[in-house]
Amino acid sequence: MPSPFADLIDLLHVLPPGDEGAVAAIRARDRQLTKPPGSLGELEALVEFLGRWQGKPSPTLDNPMVAIFAGNHGVTDQGVSAFPREVTAQMVANFTAGGAAVSQICALHELNLRVFELALELPTGDITQTAAMDDRMCAATIAYGMEAVAGKPDLLAIGEMGIGNTTVAAAIYAALYGGAGADWVGRGTGVDDAGLRRKADAVDRAIALHKDALDDPLAILARLGGREIAAMLGAIIAARQQKIPVIVDGFVATSAAAIAHAANPASIDHCLFGHVSAEHAHARVLDAMGKRPLLDLGMRLGEGSGAALAAVVVKTALHLHKNMATFSSAGVSDKG
Repeated sequence: MPSPFADLIDLLHVLPPGDEGAVAAIRARDRQLTKPPGSLGELEALVEFLGRWQGKPSPTLDNPMVAIFAGNHGVTDQGVSAFPREVTAQMVANFTAGGAAVSQICALHELNLRVFELALELPTGDITQTAAMDDRMCAATIAYGMEAVAGKPDLLAIGEMGIGNTTVAAAIYAALYGGAGADWVGRGTGVDDAGLRRKADAVDRAIALHKDALDDPLAILARLGGREIAAMLGAIIAARQQKIPVIVDGFVATSAAAIAHAANPASIDHCLFGHVSAEHAHARVLDAMGKRPLLDLGMRLGEGSGAALAAVVVKTALHLHKNMATFSSAGVSDKG
């Protein structure tokens, strides 16, 4: 019987390339803008990022979207969170009511916010006792996440909500990069020292339980991951195929990108990492993948908040590129 992951593995390896012709056109226009070359630094590179992965010499941000994926986790039975898992559904309602930080960021800056609930009434398996998901459920959840691009956004920022999911993400990192649970866990929702020890212990027990099945990235996701992480991976995969650049949020969202990176490093070339989380291990993960975050604001909220703020910076970069005067139009002398 073929693996339920077979088609997904193909999509992670058969990748549309970036459009270097679009980048060349963007650089040509940039040289005509009323500023010294390179003086806008990273903002210039962000416009090139958009053009390269949209395949457009004149990039657009007509439909930028922040997608939040929400799931619940059986590992919360191990006392790894300061909040009960009922908070996941409560926060989903808060997102849609406009009361969350990410809701306000999106409203202020005209970003389309969508929330995807993933069977909140049915937590994944407690990874210290059993697999989070079987392979078929994991593959189906990845496929569901691919539908996030159905509305054809021209930029996709991904984030998550799920009580217990910093423990799950730490377990994924331990499986991918080695080390003990204590190397990867942080305080998440604000656990005390005893809670931090429980998180590290849960990761260690999960790795020990599943060690013989952690032989490839998608198996790691199925055994140790969560529905929201699987769905974010699906969104990343589909965005690449549809020429949609992606901004990845913090510690948990990056675990979805890390799975893709472990399968094929080139599969996340279209991803920008919006910020580095205050969860201490996030910087280590980004370094392991050779990725540099756009922002460092000491945030650890999750819910796509850092990715949304990064999208605001990208919007600003594109606005400058499109609306600044050229030397010719402004009657300003270019350099000799």
